[in-house]
Amino acid sequence: MKLIVTGSLGNIGRPLTASLVGAGHSVTVVSSSGERQAAIEKLGATAAIGSITDAAFLAETFNGADAVYVMIPLDFREPDLGAYMHRAAGAYVQALGATRIRRVVVLSGWAADLLKAENVEHLFDTLKTSLTILRPAAFYTNFYQSMDLIRGKGLTGKLLALRYNGLRALLTGKTGLLMGNYGGDDRVVFVSPKDIADAVAEELLLLPEGRAVRYLGSEEMTCNEAAGIIGAAIGKPWLRWVLLTDKQMLRGLKMAKMPEKLAKTLVEMQAVTHSGKPLENFRRANPKMGKVKLRDFAREFAMAYQQK
Repeated sequence: MKLIVTGSLGNIGRPLTASLVGAGHSVTVVSSSGERQAAIEKLGATAAIGSITDAAFLAETFNGADAVYVMIPLDFREPDLGAYMHRAAGAYVQALGATRIRRVVVLSGWAADLLKAENVEHLFDTLKTSLTILRPAAFYTNFYQSMDLIRGKGLTGKLLALRYNGLRALLTGKTGLLMGNYGGDDRVVFVSPKDIADAVAEELLLLPEGRAVRYLGSEEMTCNEAAGIIGAAIGKPWLRWVLLTDKQMLRGLKMAKMPEKLAKTLVEMQAVTHSGKPLENFRRANPKMGKVKLRDFAREFAMAYQQK
């Protein structure tokens, strides 16, 4: 089959491309970076270099394909995340409609239907094709974005340790934490990008009628349980996940010089997770969990943590 993979060679795209090529399919990988071309071709795929907001480029790339995997990478350089996602989704829909692709698999998020401006799933409903929306839970790889907080170095790290863990923790060098306006004892489903890649590879080869939604997860636990697993792997068994209020989270993002609209969007995303509604929907769907557990990922995280 002729298959299209968008999202370049990220945490999902790389194992997905390797799997599809290994199964004998003709794979084209869409990337915005020409620097990725050599790596894409090394995997045995064809590189298509261009922007996912360029409908004409996408249509040319999709022409003649049997199935397309669609994703919109979160770009935190965009001050208006919702507008960017609608722009990209619109380009995808225009290109998919023009080329009449029979099978489309769209990567969304487990809380997408609960958000407002950032929810673009409905835009794909206009396509007269076999469509599956994938709703993965919280990525294991999101922990990489919190590596500086987990390290707890410098004056900021010491102040946070003092504020949230106390003087004794500071004096004994027990710095580092995770934080957000979801956390603490909130129960969350986490998912490995490798398990997502397996699900995408499976879905691309199917041709169900109409529209379907599939939730994806690898393991459910509390945020503090997750922090404990990550902490144990890096030699910080005291690591915990501090739950902030929405106001505290927004203030922290603004102090970090994040554009206000983007900061409010991220706070809304985390607040929805804290509400527990995404977990309710996930449990109602009752999907089969993936193979990669957090302890498996924690070993990879520990290697990256020690290298840096």
